[in-house]
Amino acid sequence: MKTPASIDAERLDGWSRELARFSDDPAPAVRRVLYTPTDLEGRAYVHGLAKDAGLSLRVDPIGNAFYRLEGTDPSLPAVATGSHLDAIPNAGRFDGTVGVLGGIAALESIARAGLKPKRAIEVIAFTSEEPTRFGIGCVGSRLLAGALTPDAVRALRDGEGRAFEAVRAEAGFSGALEEVVLKPGHFHAFVELHVEQGPVLEREKVAIGAVTAIAAPASYEITIRGEGGHAGGALMPTRRDALCGAADFVLAVERSAKRSATGDTVGTVGVCRVFPGAVNGIPNRVELTLDLRDTALEARDAAFAQIEAAIDTIRAERGLTVELRTLNADPPATADAGIVDAVERSAAALGLSSMRLPSRAYHDALFLARVAPMGMVFVPSAGGLSHRPDEHTDPEEVARGAEVLARTLLHLAEGDDA
Repeated sequence: MKTPASIDAERLDGWSRELARFSDDPAPAVRRVLYTPTDLEGRAYVHGLAKDAGLSLRVDPIGNAFYRLEGTDPSLPAVATGSHLDAIPNAGRFDGTVGVLGGIAALESIARAGLKPKRAIEVIAFTSEEPTRFGIGCVGSRLLAGALTPDAVRALRDGEGRAFEAVRAEAGFSGALEEVVLKPGHFHAFVELHVEQGPVLEREKVAIGAVTAIAAPASYEITIRGEGGHAGGALMPTRRDALCGAADFVLAVERSAKRSATGDTVGTVGVCRVFPGAVNGIPNRVELTLDLRDTALEARDAAFAQIEAAIDTIRAERGLTVELRTLNADPPATADAGIVDAVERSAAALGLSSMRLPSRAYHDALFLARVAPMGMVFVPSAGGLSHRPDEHTDPEEVARGAEVLARTLLHLAEGDDA
């Protein structure tokens, strides 16, 4: 098999460092929120890298960018890779960006070796993988895969109450959202390169992770209402303190996740807003979020049933009203066996160790699995840290991941089977 050229780790890391300069948080933190000027500037920088690598560019109405290396047979569905460029507040420079920059480097290495595969290969920079602005993650890939309808996207509002469509238009993106949805068979396969965001590869001293499944994520908004009053005047036996009910709820989430039989269930209450927010005022309303995940849907559902039972107890024992709204409840995705095998063989050909493991974080690949055989390549995360300024993966590890990706993509682009 013809092989791609090697990837310069220092050069690829330079791309990453330069992209990190497009941030609304001071270094080393990174923040690029959907459709902000900083987000658009970061996108433009990456467009330039792709152009310099000899790739063509297409941008769809929601802002998903497709960087394409043409194949010899344009009648065949393309192979795709990619990830995201947006970053939550106080983030680092590796989450998502490794998959886009590494994907561009992978395609460049294929072209630099003089190789032209049978199928075209595309790198996708997905719009809004993070839920920062509109409360739901993977908006671009969900819409591409038909997991979110155009009407549902149009109904989204940000924290300031601004409609998604208004913000999209202001950012310069136009066209009907219906044009974003992929037709059946559009892609032959999809492989995403990503940092692990967990400690397993580093702990086991393994270079490459071949992902077997992506955890099922579910997100909820919870509103607990009680009765406010003066902190000195309302006696304890008669209080209906919404924050005390919220505390019970948070602990119930922790208990339910810890009791899971799989050991993979994780539950997180990441937002807690207390009203009226006065030091001498009894809280009359609390707004919370719940993120609940597992690679096994049954285990996630079992944990959620325990949480619902706890909500019933909070209502009955504390005299509070509790409202729960589902934002999303997505099923898990299983990686294609052929792609997992291709990742392992690509790593072995480069003399790299590899292991199979699940992804407990979810990614755009979760939704691309609905329209094409899917796989993922993981590289180590130092200390298992992510979504914080000190997340780190050594440049050599990133480059090795991109080289494994290049070989995997070339194999899929040359073969008839995923």
